[in-house]
Amino acid sequence: MSEDDHKHHLGRGFNWLGGAAIIAKVTDFVTIIAVLMYLTKVQVGIGSLVLSIGMVVEAFDGLGTNEALVQAKETSERQLQSLFWFIMAAALLVGGAAVALSPAVGWIYGMAGMPLYFLALAAKQPLVGVAVIPLALLNRELKYEKIAAVNVTATFGAAMVRLAIAMMGGGTWALVGGYFASGVFILAGALWARPFRLGWHFSYLEIKPLVSFGLKSASANIFEQIFKNIDYLLVGWFYGAAPLAVYRVAFDVAMEPAMAVGTIINRTSLPVFAKVAAAPAQLRDALFWALQRLANLVAPLMAGLGLMAVPLMGLLHDSHGHSYAAAALPLQILAAAAVLRIASQLITPLLMGTGQPGKAASLSFITLTLLGGFILLAGITVRGPMGLVAVAAAWLAIYPFLLGWSVTYLRRVWQVSPLALLKPFVVPGLAVAFMVAFTLGARALPFGSDAVARIAAAAAATGLAYGGLVLWGRLRR
Repeated sequence: MSEDDHKHHLGRGFNWLGGAAIIAKVTDFVTIIAVLMYLTKVQVGIGSLVLSIGMVVEAFDGLGTNEALVQAKETSERQLQSLFWFIMAAALLVGGAAVALSPAVGWIYGMAGMPLYFLALAAKQPLVGVAVIPLALLNRELKYEKIAAVNVTATFGAAMVRLAIAMMGGGTWALVGGYFASGVFILAGALWARPFRLGWHFSYLEIKPLVSFGLKSASANIFEQIFKNIDYLLVGWFYGAAPLAVYRVAFDVAMEPAMAVGTIINRTSLPVFAKVAAAPAQLRDALFWALQRLANLVAPLMAGLGLMAVPLMGLLHDSHGHSYAAAALPLQILAAAAVLRIASQLITPLLMGTGQPGKAASLSFITLTLLGGFILLAGITVRGPMGLVAVAAAWLAIYPFLLGWSVTYLRRVWQVSPLALLKPFVVPGLAVAFMVAFTLGARALPFGSDAVARIAAAAAATGLAYGGLVLWGRLRR
């Protein structure tokens, strides 16, 4: 693959998956805000716990064979058929284990109704399992347009189901039902985008190399999902359902948009890193491209969310009229951590694409250990409203260690200097400085301290920053 080819595929993948993510996240954000008005904080907290456990369970789907398919040199129809039955067996086993453990989860957290919620969680696993091979083949074939269509359709469908259940008074089932519905829509979209001919053939020996790679990759994915959800699990344990709802709102508003961009870049980069793994110069070029896009897209957005956090959370209430104002400071801390997080996580597709799933798994385990340790310390030592602030600060504390390791690895293995890695963040950093000055200046105007005016000023600053970055990018060409 030439340098122009990999830039073309990166750009095309980013444009399609990026557009899909924007539509999906706007849909998610609008419907979640609407759903929060129909649910109490306790209902949101219980639903958040169930979904967090569901995401960890879902990480077992396919046992990493989707990444194995993406990086495999070639595959046969018989291998795909054998792999399908392997994936389905794993999905059924994992779903059954989740249902069996649900009474224990309800007892640990003191929350009723867990077995019923976990039935919906378990029912989703075979649906997602069937979609693994079609989606992996689309990614392998760089069919980003179809992947984007599947993602948008699944997100929109699940959001509509979630909102409908909430408006009908479904309570926690609004979140759980939306989670299950996303599996239905993902399956339907995947089979439409990449039909897969099912056969009854199975031979473990034919798929042993894929399974071997997949298990190493799966361990990284499992650690990654536990890492993504351990804060919910621990916040629910230490502080209860209502504080978990407050934390969930702060986290979703701050982290989810950043992670959407990070996921797009990672999905786009993985097949490209795999194809240029033997060409260090092209791999470095792809890495810098990805870092620049991450910095340009995420830094202004996180700054804008941080600037509007206090008035935005003050305006948000649950179905009983209780405010989410306590989410403002955790949101601001998490927004800063989000920038470091998406930069740090770019190392994972690079390790996967260059055939190092074991190292990616080790890094995920270290990340999980650091985060879990910091949050445990916060939960044990900090009680009351400041507990959520301490948990948010734990996210900010772990990334200097992780980024330090990544910088050392890239310098030693791929001859990438630390200064070269900082360069993509210089101009976005200047854009953020402008945003802060603009927003603070707007507060000195008549009515500038009004909540709606503060939100509008932060939104305007964000838009101007993005406009400046787009203009800067065009001038560099």
